[in-house]
Amino acid sequence: MTVAEFRDRLADGPVILLPLGSQEEQGPHTPMGDYLLAEAVALRTAELSGAIAAPCLPFGYADFFRGFPGGMQLRGPTFRAVLTDMVDSFLDHGLTRIVILNGHSTNAALIDEVLRDTRRHRGAAVCSIDLWRAIPDALWRDHHGENSGRARGHGGDPITSMALYLRADQMRMDLAVAANGAQAMGLPATGTRGVRFDGVDIALPLDAHELAPNGMLGGDPALASAEFGCAVFDHLSNHCARFVEHLRRSDPCDLKAGPAA
Repeated sequence: MTVAEFRDRLADGPVILLPLGSQEEQGPHTPMGDYLLAEAVALRTAELSGAIAAPCLPFGYADFFRGFPGGMQLRGPTFRAVLTDMVDSFLDHGLTRIVILNGHSTNAALIDEVLRDTRRHRGAAVCSIDLWRAIPDALWRDHHGENSGRARGHGGDPITSMALYLRADQMRMDLAVAANGAQAMGLPATGTRGVRFDGVDIALPLDAHELAPNGMLGGDPALASAEFGCAVFDHLSNHCARFVEHLRRSDPCDLKAGPAA
């Protein structure tokens, strides 16, 4: 949009979609740059709802992926500062209806810090949707059935299926392999978060390349499909579009008030 076109929309008080993602490995078969998937959801949501999709922030907080070449990670303070500046760019012009579409789950804790600080100092509550955690269990069951647990994970679904649907020409399924159970200190790893000991999670700062040199932290990409990717894409886009309609009738500066009729 030109600045004139955007300025003409200000009177409508448009909802702004702010997609976030990451430039990180997704196993040997899926292209890096999964932020493009979040951006695609934002653009489709904008088409369905009349919201405006802002440019995607392609880099996220993913310190545990630094051991893989090609990734680009932001430090926590950098991520918080950049996101604050992006949100403020809209708040400065009176645009308070902002929805973050987060395509990298590890961003979530830092997003929460930024948005709480924003509400405290600017008075507006900015919303955030963690995209990959917004996929209902029923959708997993419908497409994967009893294999849902085997399909899900970093390197598996939902990213592999989404990429098969949206970026099939860049996929290298000939390189796909299933994840193996990783260990640290002789204990089963719970991703990069830590390990389990006597049935209890123990936090441990692990790096992804220590657990899986091929980047497969979980899932089996052989179970992925463009069909499931399409279903996930449609669900997320429609879910976000429905929320945009609700937010359009709500006041982010007065959370006690319900949506206007």
